[in-house]
Amino acid sequence: MNDIADAINDLHRGTFAELLGLTVQSASRDEVIAQVTVAPSHHQPHGIVHGGVYASIIESLASIGAALDAMPQGRTAVGLDNHTSFVRATREGVLTCRAVPVTRGRRSQLWDATIHNQAGELVASGRVRLLVLEGDATVAGSELKTPTTSAQ
Repeated sequence: MNDIADAINDLHRGTFAELLGLTVQSASRDEVIAQVTVAPSHHQPHGIVHGGVYASIIESLASIGAALDAMPQGRTAVGLDNHTSFVRATREGVLTCRAVPVTRGRRSQLWDATIHNQAGELVASGRVRLLVLEGDATVAGSELKTPTTSAQ
């Protein structure tokens, strides 16, 4: 892992990303890679990974990448749209996700992500559109907390 990945994993303590089991392996404004080890808590009643797990992984990585791009300008990013396609059922193992930007504008970004199983097979793919906000933007009645990392 790199310093920024370690810092992001520290920021995830006590958040949904930690509950999900998301571990960022590497992160930059150009690519984010993370892994999740499948656990029974990720399953739906048929014993396969719930589609919401895939959508959550994809949105998390796109959000991390967009934030890393926006943070040097004192801005942040929030998700607007997540379209995730489920390609192959998974029951166990380690899932690896890679997200890369498609476009990065002043007010919005678009990211693509893929999730593969340990055999290298595609299990899900997705596209996330994000809104870039000023650091003091109000969302859900409060200013957003802009995370900072010592590895910026």
